[in-house]
Amino acid sequence: MAVTSEKQAVVAELKEKLASTKGAVLTNYRGLTVAQDTNLRRKLREAGVEYRVVKNTMTRIAANEVGLEGLDVHLEGPTAIAISVTDPVAPAKVISEFVKANKLDVLEVKAGIVEGKVIDAQGVKALAALPPREVLIAQVLAGMQSPIVGLVNVLQGSIRNLVYALDAVRQQKESA
Repeated sequence: MAVTSEKQAVVAELKEKLASTKGAVLTNYRGLTVAQDTNLRRKLREAGVEYRVVKNTMTRIAANEVGLEGLDVHLEGPTAIAISVTDPVAPAKVISEFVKANKLDVLEVKAGIVEGKVIDAQGVKALAALPPREVLIAQVLAGMQSPIVGLVNVLQGSIRNLVYALDAVRQQKESA
């Protein structure tokens, strides 16, 4: 009886985390050394990401209860999940950078979750390749500012031409 209630508690906790996550990445951690795993966990913790090994059946139950469709197919073999409740990109970025820095081919990204939608491994790689949030905001603002700068330049050009014309008229009247 205690085993069932323990499993229900784990499923309930996992369900709560999946419901509140902004971004998550599921990985196959088989082949990592203890030192590599410890290093990865430290980097994820520094980024505010929770990383834990999960049982596939419990994850499947929690995902179905939350309404995450398409996650079942990725729940094969050993699975660990990195969850962030604040930044949808953080888990993907940290794991991707860790794989590149350590030249690992054993840490396999299975899938990801972004704002309640399941994405495949390619989607996780694309998400990790996004520039930081501040850079994206700067790019959007630059795009919004560009037409205004162009309008100012056009208006300044018209005023400048008017000044040149008035100056030419003044010089013509002075010489006459």
